[in-house]
Amino acid sequence: SMKSAASQPENPTLFRDKNVFVQQLLPLSRARLVTISDKAPLHEAARLLCAGTDLVIVCGENGAMVGVITKTDVVARIGECQGAACTTAAALVMSTEVLQCAPGDLVHEVWAKMKSRNLKNIPIADADGQPVGVLNARDALGVLLQEVKIEESLLRDYVMGVGYH
Repeated sequence: SMKSAASQPENPTLFRDKNVFVQQLLPLSRARLVTISDKAPLHEAARLLCAGTDLVIVCGENGAMVGVITKTDVVARIGECQGAACTTAAALVMSTEVLQCAPGDLVHEVWAKMKSRNLKNIPIADADGQPVGVLNARDALGVLLQEVKIEESLLRDYVMGVGYH
């Protein structure tokens, strides 16, 4: 049962008026997208995580997301494995209770949920459940802070009478 990050209302924050959508972060998020089949062995996920990926998205035959695997998941199971001989299926180790978001979600709402759960990365899925990217908390916060700065400078220019003659 995948939960959508946008379903519950969020407390007002510094960013509440910011209509920045996840869509705007897709170029960055696509670069972070790493997927494997739910039939793949765990050591394949481990190899990808060791190569610097933070989150591996596990997909079923139709390409829809069925879960995620992090380094923590792999470390928890490593005792049962002997290197590349480990044949445990990635699907047995993945987390299926996954907070995810959609391109049409507001970044500030998604970021607040990530923050409350201490998540650094969450999958972005389209309407068919196909993963289209991985939203990173730092990217999300960066775009929100940028929006705040832009608004401040516009306000300052307006108050100073710059460009409004």
